[in-house]
Amino acid sequence: MTNPLIAIRQALITGPLLNWVRGVLPPLSDTEREALEAGTVWWDAELFSGKPDWARLSALPTNVLTEEEQAFVDGPVEELCRMLDDWAINFKIKKLPPEVWSFLREKGFFGMIIPKAYGGLEFSATAHSAVVTKIATRSIAAAVTVMVPNSLGPGELLLHYGTDEQKDYYLPRLASGKEVPCFGLTSPEAGSDAAAMKDRGIVCYQDVDGKKTLGMRVTWQKRYITLGPVSTLLGLAFKLYDPDHILGEKDYVGITVALVPTDTPGVNIGRRHYPAFQVFQNGPNSGDDVFIPMDWVIGGQKQVGTGWKMLMTALSAGRAVSLPSLSTGAAKLAARTTGAYARVREQFNVPIGKFEGVQEALARIAGQAYLIESGKRITTAVIDQGGKPAVMSAILKYHATEGMRQAINDAMDIHAGKGIIDGPRNYLGNAYRAIPVGITVEGANILTRSLIIFGQGAIRCHPYLLKEIFAAQNPDRKQGVKDFDAVFFKHMGFQIATFFRAFWHNLTGGRFAGSPKAGYTEKYYRQISRYAASLAFISEFILINLGGALKRKEMLSGRLGDILSALYLLSCVLKRFEDDGRPEEDLPLVKWCCVVGFYNIQESLDQVLQNYPSRFMAFLMRLVVFPLSRHRRPASDELSQACADLLIEPSATRDRLTSGIYLGEGKDPIAELDRAFERVAAAADIQRRLKDAKMTDLDQAVKASILTPDEAAALKETRDLVKAVIDVDDFAPEELTGPNRG
Repeated sequence: MTNPLIAIRQALITGPLLNWVRGVLPPLSDTEREALEAGTVWWDAELFSGKPDWARLSALPTNVLTEEEQAFVDGPVEELCRMLDDWAINFKIKKLPPEVWSFLREKGFFGMIIPKAYGGLEFSATAHSAVVTKIATRSIAAAVTVMVPNSLGPGELLLHYGTDEQKDYYLPRLASGKEVPCFGLTSPEAGSDAAAMKDRGIVCYQDVDGKKTLGMRVTWQKRYITLGPVSTLLGLAFKLYDPDHILGEKDYVGITVALVPTDTPGVNIGRRHYPAFQVFQNGPNSGDDVFIPMDWVIGGQKQVGTGWKMLMTALSAGRAVSLPSLSTGAAKLAARTTGAYARVREQFNVPIGKFEGVQEALARIAGQAYLIESGKRITTAVIDQGGKPAVMSAILKYHATEGMRQAINDAMDIHAGKGIIDGPRNYLGNAYRAIPVGITVEGANILTRSLIIFGQGAIRCHPYLLKEIFAAQNPDRKQGVKDFDAVFFKHMGFQIATFFRAFWHNLTGGRFAGSPKAGYTEKYYRQISRYAASLAFISEFILINLGGALKRKEMLSGRLGDILSALYLLSCVLKRFEDDGRPEEDLPLVKWCCVVGFYNIQESLDQVLQNYPSRFMAFLMRLVVFPLSRHRRPASDELSQACADLLIEPSATRDRLTSGIYLGEGKDPIAELDRAFERVAAAADIQRRLKDAKMTDLDQAVKASILTPDEAAALKETRDLVKAVIDVDDFAPEELTGPNRG
């Protein structure tokens, strides 16, 4: 029996409020609801609470490769990297060689996420990420080829939703590489708005081998499909209609996902796109009135119409691994090679890494490499604990690819001519060309920042808002009022607590904000808690004031998303520092990330208030968020120089920062650069003596007893090695106009 007081409260307070909420909120489509329900929340929800529980972050296990996983990285992955000639792959044959495909199949690269019971490797997300990261530093085409079958596609969808028969048949074939999968989602008319696809299927019966078979006749046109041109198994998303009501009463069943062998009559594959001069297999495919039996639907007939939810759930994990791993590899490669090059390359008799303008860029490269790796490491650890972090994966995908863009751009600036002259000696040019691919796919970055991170995060991570929205959308008003009443007053208490917490922490500069006992970095934990309280407060204020109109305020949403992202990534930085054993020599990188991050948070908060539609509301929020004044400053020159020095001198920090990449051997340009770097650093004292004596000729230095013969010989070898490193490629005219170039 309902408590009479609660009944009165519902009639006089929460009932009318619910009516107002129903009028303010825009209708929630099925696809929007499924997107909101997809995946799980974790630390992102702690940040939105305004009072993050640091013990929860600390309790996340450190992700470490198993012996089997490490052996795979050190063995088959290393061997694969030795096989890859990126120049030949991209500029001569323009595809992966057959022997590479054979090796990938033989060693199980396509089955990393598939359980051993089906013939796969059953690797963790951490291991999957380590494999992609290392390969990406050698060949983007190979990294993408390995990445896609282990990300969003038939394998992952089968694992979660497939019937036993589908799993038993397809998973062993996918694990062995007998089947090459691709996933057809993007259409010419539907890119970011994938739910607007025009690909459609009609439920029908058709005779198959003399037997009346229930299925669908499907017509589609897809593009940008990675591995599509060589695929043998197409995961196909389309809208399913049932005009004859064979399945039920609804005309529109919903987005459906089926497995279609590409040798099925009517399927057209084989043509290729050429994305930013990257030669991984990518292309369009289509089908015209292709009959697809009902048992080809992933999960069988019971899963028709559930495709969008399947895709959103799967994407929440895969998006956190694939492109962030590739981006991590690119940033680490930029850090190691650019630091080495800035040490061995001299101008005006000074290593270019000693010039302050170069140091500023080196600091950004080092900071981004540390930040991206931290985010990737913590997020994959969450996945390995069973999480499907929808919001965190969007944050990581966006900021990893943007961080990669900044790191590679800075690396190209420092390398100058060395970076822009193509040829076998250029280890950066292809990564630079590939940047727009990472920025565009798996959720275009503009869309991800302006709509998804905060738009989904504010609702998905809020302790009460999603429940209130679902109550407002409930067609049963009586039940909706009960559900709304159950959380509304808790929400009011949360708002009041958030207001006082944010005002207090901002008034006191975060001095009393929550923090673990962490020594030097304790102040950074306190600042994250402080700004989390500010985000929680300002989000509450804006959501109440703007309601559904916030969906159209994309610039505002983007800035709020930047704040949430910075808080998450800085939490990952501090967690990584703890997991690494708090190495003191890494502190400049931690400090750079935090100083830059907090400065950006402050600027984003200020921009939110500067551009808020209601000036009066903005004034009220500013009193809480900036009760005294803005006082954060960007990274100091001294801090930037300290970070740059970590890249241009041999150190344990430099090795930790760039671990897990392929360093090459023999005449490989990166191997030669590493050797030159080590030799130049070792010869620093000899070189200093020469400069003090104002000599350059080694024979004269020996005669003057400034150098010993052995020192002179070692320095000559070093100079020869440096010359080889700074050399660039040149070609005969006919080499650039042949059948593979013109």
